[in-house]
Amino acid sequence: MWKKTRAAGGLLWRERDGVVEVALVHRPKHQDWSFPKGKPREGEHPLAAACREVTEETGARARVGVRLPSVTYQVLTSDGAAEKVVDYWAMRVESEVTFLPGTEVDDLRWEALDQVDHALTYQGDRDVAAAFAALPRDLGTVLLLQHAAAEPADAWDGPDVTRPLTAAGEADAARIASLLAGFGPIRAISATARRCVQTATSVADAIGAEVESDGVFDADSHARSPEVASERIRELAKGGESASAGAVVICCEDGVIPDTVALLADTDGLEVPTVATAKGAAWTLSFARGTLAAADYLPPDF
Repeated sequence: MWKKTRAAGGLLWRERDGVVEVALVHRPKHQDWSFPKGKPREGEHPLAAACREVTEETGARARVGVRLPSVTYQVLTSDGAAEKVVDYWAMRVESEVTFLPGTEVDDLRWEALDQVDHALTYQGDRDVAAAFAALPRDLGTVLLLQHAAAEPADAWDGPDVTRPLTAAGEADAARIASLLAGFGPIRAISATARRCVQTATSVADAIGAEVESDGVFDADSHARSPEVASERIRELAKGGESASAGAVVICCEDGVIPDTVALLADTDGLEVPTVATAKGAAWTLSFARGTLAAADYLPPDF
């Protein structure tokens, strides 16, 4: 069995005069043109690594968008042959790019999306570009966040709604908040339970916003009317379907996210292998005109 090694990167894009362009970088060591990418540092989440590598290799400040297909190929390492998996996200340029050539990447060029195939060296990258080309440009993004680890219910004397995060849960909430900040969220909404508000506050603090409370995402409310949460999410997504709009983060109580993701996916005909959601994990839901176009699970660690 081959050893597996991982990397992460981004399809960096912009729109100029109605033309979508994507960034390609040149690596002198390999004499190739590809998308910016690199290996995660020890303990670094793949998405965090992708954002860091895109910034380091291109100088761009970008907003994370939809998850794109991963690319798998074989490489030779000091330990022998290995299978390399590269995870990609679409990333829209947020400001002017200031590129500085270096030893790993010595050139950057912009290619029109419909002409990029001839410029890319590898078929795997062409497949990533094709997947991006098939998606609408303006997608509304809603990030469903499961609250982080809380004090056990059987060890808490007060009302369940007041049950707080553990110390480890607070650390996890801060870590996932840093990750979600890459999507450029502008609102942080929370179920009313204290553990949800605490988790959402980590996001709100990171983006300079106030937590908005919404009982629709409470477990009790959801059990009575499970379709209401999905309807509310569609409404929020429609408000984000523009180039200038930001994502919305919603922290939910236990049980709300799996049911809601399953309902949205089933209704809109999107295949989702599993809806299991760990504490401190998130789902990236991308909508086009109110219809779920993509759903990606972000585990709290890797």
